Amino acid sequence: MRVYFYVIAGLSSALIGWNIGQVFLGDWPIFKGLPEIALFPAVATALAIGLVANEIFVSNPTRPKLNFRILPVSLLLAAGLGLLVGLIAGVVVQILAIPEINRTPAWFSRLLGWLLIGIAVGLAEGLTWRWRSVEAGDRKRYKQRIRTSVIGGCIGSAVAALIFELLRSNGIDFRDFKQLEDPIGFALLGIVLGLTFSITNSPSYMAALRAGAGFEFREFDDPILGLEPAATEYPFIQKRNLSFVSDSELHQIEEGLSIRLPGTGKLHIGSAPKNSDIYLPGVPLHVADIILTKRTAVLQPNALYFQTIEINGEPLDRRKNILLKHNSLLTFYTVNHDAPYSKKYYRLVYYNRFLDPQA
Repeated sequence: MRVYFYVIAGLSSALIGWNIGQVFLGDWPIFKGLPEIALFPAVATALAIGLVANEIFVSNPTRPKLNFRILPVSLLLAAGLGLLVGLIAGVVVQILAIPEINRTPAWFSRLLGWLLIGIAVGLAEGLTWRWRSVEAGDRKRYKQRIRTSVIGGCIGSAVAALIFELLRSNGIDFRDFKQLEDPIGFALLGIVLGLTFSITNSPSYMAALRAGAGFEFREFDDPILGLEPAATEYPFIQKRNLSFVSDSELHQIEEGLSIRLPGTGKLHIGSAPKNSDIYLPGVPLHVADIILTKRTAVLQPNALYFQTIEINGEPLDRRKNILLKHNSLLTFYTVNHDAPYSKKYYRLVYYNRFLDPQA
């Protein structure tokens, strides 16, 4: 279903852009002899807007109010990038189309122009991702997303141009009905770009634990002495193995933050500061482990303290490994109530699907 939405968005956006270009060609005499300068910016802008809007709603279909809130900024940036790069593409292709100046083959001009359109759409998709997902708070992940989108746009455009030329070489000569050559070509470009971005923007199965109740922010400073709390007085993660999705520099766990989990390995949970990857004041020294493999996570409780753990609100009645599923609710109860800043319990939600926009 996701692929269908992307393909339909790419096809319809490309045809809308082509029709807008025809309006400019018909109503603005300045474009009569410069068709590419009117068509390419219109198609690039429409594709950038259409595919970015589609990605916002397809990736987060259950929160329309949030989608409409982040939509204006994303679409304005997409429109600006599409218009700018599309204009550059149109000027380049228009210059290459002048026989007195250049004898570049038509297929090469089309390939170059479509590549620039793909770059415009890729840049729009990658750059606007900052407003659509908390994952973009990780600078490395954000740069990777931009790079993947731009490369995907280039590959999709090149593939579309190649298919178009193969159709010509196999007896389908669009020049016999010139009025259909551009819409067929741009429609093909939109379909392939939509298909490409449905793959490059596919949901990330990066696992994460989202902090809930028990991690509420508290003022630690002593009102009289003004002392900072010791590192062991609040919950935190060991940064050698873990980081937060929204900010890789943070250390303390607070409500609403999502802890990015590694793809494989074993994580220790407990109140031993040096040995716990996820440190929770007041719980047993070693309460449980999370064993991570590809796309799976298993909670392995400590045999001595399994009764301090709840899964989805149900207390464990014996020591048994629990296969965690998307939205599994983990609750760890404290046993040492003398710890100065410990809470009665700590609650975490496990995710193994892509993080929603502004998760």
